[in-house]
Amino acid sequence: MQDLIWLLPTYPVLGFLILVLTAGRLPKNIVAIIGAGSVGLSFLTAAIIATQFLSSGEDYFIREVWTWMAVGNFSPGFNFYLDGLSLVMMLVITGVGFLIHLYATGYMADDPSYSRFFSYMNLFIAAMLMLVLGDNLVVLYLGWEGVGLCSYLLIGFWYANPDNGYAARKAFVVTRIGDTAMALGLFLLFAELGTLNIQDMLNSAEAEWKVGDGLAVVAALLLLGGAVGKSAQLPLQTWLPDAMAGPTPISALIHAATMVTAGVYLIARTHILFELAPSVQELVGWVGLITLLMAGFIALTQSDIKRILAFSTMSQIGYMFLALGVGAWSAGIFHLMTHAFFKALLFLASGTVILSLHHEQNIFKMGALRQKLPVSFFSFLVGSLALTAFPYTSGYFSKDEILIAAHGLEGPGMIFFYGGVLGAFLTGIYTFRLFFIVFFGDSNAAHLPEKEYGGWNMNGPLIALIILSLIGGFFAVPLDPVFGQSEEHHVSGLLHTFMVATPLIGIAISFLIFYTKTIPVEKLMVSSFAQTLHKFWNSGWGFDWLYDRLIVFPFLWLARINRADVIDGFYALVVEISRAANGMIVKTQTGYLRWYALSVAAGLIVLITLGVLL
Repeated sequence: MQDLIWLLPTYPVLGFLILVLTAGRLPKNIVAIIGAGSVGLSFLTAAIIATQFLSSGEDYFIREVWTWMAVGNFSPGFNFYLDGLSLVMMLVITGVGFLIHLYATGYMADDPSYSRFFSYMNLFIAAMLMLVLGDNLVVLYLGWEGVGLCSYLLIGFWYANPDNGYAARKAFVVTRIGDTAMALGLFLLFAELGTLNIQDMLNSAEAEWKVGDGLAVVAALLLLGGAVGKSAQLPLQTWLPDAMAGPTPISALIHAATMVTAGVYLIARTHILFELAPSVQELVGWVGLITLLMAGFIALTQSDIKRILAFSTMSQIGYMFLALGVGAWSAGIFHLMTHAFFKALLFLASGTVILSLHHEQNIFKMGALRQKLPVSFFSFLVGSLALTAFPYTSGYFSKDEILIAAHGLEGPGMIFFYGGVLGAFLTGIYTFRLFFIVFFGDSNAAHLPEKEYGGWNMNGPLIALIILSLIGGFFAVPLDPVFGQSEEHHVSGLLHTFMVATPLIGIAISFLIFYTKTIPVEKLMVSSFAQTLHKFWNSGWGFDWLYDRLIVFPFLWLARINRADVIDGFYALVVEISRAANGMIVKTQTGYLRWYALSVAAGLIVLITLGVLL
């Protein structure tokens, strides 16, 4: 078991190197075998490791590979740490990641940059595995920056379109704010605790800091800053919808199994720090609640199929943050796992719809597709039911645990509970709004598809994800050794019925508005207030507008008035002074011996005079 774990990131790294060094000269079928096969090998290895680990009865193990650097007492290594948390993460990353890679072999088949695409994808998986398996925060941060780099490359994959380049830069810059906060947090932790080994650091923090200690609060806040950037939570959420500029398999990979879950993993991995800073832990819950509600309202107004799913991801990550904020660590990770199944399913199904309609993404230019696209229809149906927490789908079990844990929390628990239930209500409406508009009603497509796009390599992953979305809630996740025995919370039968019924009411409302049209949309939008509210929500609550005026426009204004660059002007002055001094010195080099002797004598006189006077 310990001898195999280093192979997990090694396979995709080798795939990346082969694809990069061959520079697109390999046939596409070989590229597909290397690109998808390397991640498939990682998944098989992960499954073997998981089987052995669970049967061993151990709570964790560490595999030391080599020492990265040694400076004084600081000697981080490329060491791998496996416990219940990293076990869940590695299986999700490699399993769902492999299905996405396999799907992409068909989706990207006509793209001329096929090899480059899979090289980036392989590097992405390798970086994410380093992030979740590293036993110290230096290796974790290496993976953290790796997924940031790969997200930039993949979001801007079709770089010939300037909008895609803008979206990639936006994602990189916005997440960089969080990355900087996280780096400062690592510096603080090392300076105060003397180690960046995760388990040693947590043990030292628990021993040296009391609950509410100022240093613990600052450290937790800085780590939270990193988490909200990568996981697209308030206030650094604006990059996520624009990330839809990348190919659909990228959207599935970023939004389901990898990048956006990194912040959730970071908080869960360092949960002891947040328990030492209860005010910050509560802030995590508030961030999650506000984000999940805000994203839910935005999703109600979107027309792009992928952007609706993007805002849905933002909302579901909000549920995970809510779980972490109320101390339901296991429930948060459980929802991370189930969300990976049904959100990957929805994104990949949307990719099939998009290709079948010749790259159309506007849902109002679709309609009546259920018979033309049966696999996509059934995939969307199952994915939508799981997303809305329909009873006994995977999303039902994980979301149920989060809401019950929130209800059992003192203080803001009831606000968190009812806010989470309201979010589930919104999820029912916007999810089935998308479903009914795309697959029912009249067709608004410019060209109806003759058949569903894709072969076994695209439909196979969809079928696998359908099964996982249905049964994933029955999986037992071995997280008690990591977080301790979960506290039992119970709600009354009436309250539980309310929890279950609320998203179903949302589905029913969506049915009446978008399927039967019993409630016409036109009547809802008749007032100027409704139109203004729709515009406000559609704009993402105006965050891009606000950030443009607070940050971007002032920066551009300063750049314009400083075209000559004051700082460069200072160094240019230094250069000119140096040149002038050099010119004066050059004039003294006459070649006459008498002049040199006179210069030496004059210099001696000046030195002797200064010595006498001083």
